[in-house]
Amino acid sequence: MRFPRRKFLHLAAGTAALPTVSWIARAQTYPSRPITMIVPFAPGGLTDVLGRVLAAGMQTLLVQSVVVENVGGASGSIGTGRVARAAPDGYTVVLGIWNTHVANGVTYTLDYDVVKDFAPIVLCAEAPLVLAAKKTLPTPDLQGYIAWLKANPNKASMGTVGVGSPPHLLGILMQKQTGARFTLVPYRGGGPVVQDVVAGQIDMTFINTASALPFVRDGSIKALGLTSLKRIAAAPEIPTMDEAGLRGFSFSLWAALFAPHDTPRDIIDKLNTAAVNTLHDPNVRQKLEAQGFEIPPRNSRRRRRLAPTRRRKSRSGGLSFKRPASRRNSGQPITNVRFGS
Repeated sequence: MRFPRRKFLHLAAGTAALPTVSWIARAQTYPSRPITMIVPFAPGGLTDVLGRVLAAGMQTLLVQSVVVENVGGASGSIGTGRVARAAPDGYTVVLGIWNTHVANGVTYTLDYDVVKDFAPIVLCAEAPLVLAAKKTLPTPDLQGYIAWLKANPNKASMGTVGVGSPPHLLGILMQKQTGARFTLVPYRGGGPVVQDVVAGQIDMTFINTASALPFVRDGSIKALGLTSLKRIAAAPEIPTMDEAGLRGFSFSLWAALFAPHDTPRDIIDKLNTAAVNTLHDPNVRQKLEAQGFEIPPRNSRRRRRLAPTRRRKSRSGGLSFKRPASRRNSGQPITNVRFGS
């Protein structure tokens, strides 16, 4: 059977368009089955709290289940890598944080690229750290303590949660900016660090506000300053590090929702809308702010860079952020992740 040339071309064009039509149809019916939200850390932590609050609100708006699955290990890279390799259909997303999408990309050899293998959906929240110190501190405020540290080099200790962690990097930066010298002591997690500050076994640490505030409020530890640019609703009595005397010292652990690269734009937009509306629900906002999270304004969720200030600060602190050799991380910058297009 012979086809006229014009008819053949029409059939060929229609066949070529089938994948596009398929994606459009899929986006229009999305979501038709449960969505898995990977939290790349163990249950009970701040990322898990945020993920479960976010999932509960999103599933109501999407009229479909959003199931939180904790896939911890290797500083969050196991769960994050699983999403990098998932089908780009919107049914597997990850709640990534500064550690998983900045620090891991420059401290570990990964089989995925922390920028190129993901499609950003929404910047969910930011959480500053607090410089917490033992209650028997020789001075009542940050300026006085820095003066004491400089006069007593290597007599104080700061707990961290491992090499390359935010508390570790902030400790190095603090030494660089003040000229003070103290010992950095690595721990396996934030809980043991806080317990040893409370017990007076170590002198200080940078820790998330949710973990620190109960001990600050009962007088077990002192809060010398927050790494945020402004005071937070959960603890308006604690000054920022800048206000306390360490100018320009700011850092926030951000959390953002990511899908695999090549996820269709219509699906990204549906997830973005559900997440944004969830985060701006007054009850959700109040719950998260009580945990020390800061919810960015609604209009800041698109075209926002995730990492530039963190990388600049690390450079100013004399830290070397070189990307390791990797199958996928071939020298691409880690500071160009944007929301939206």
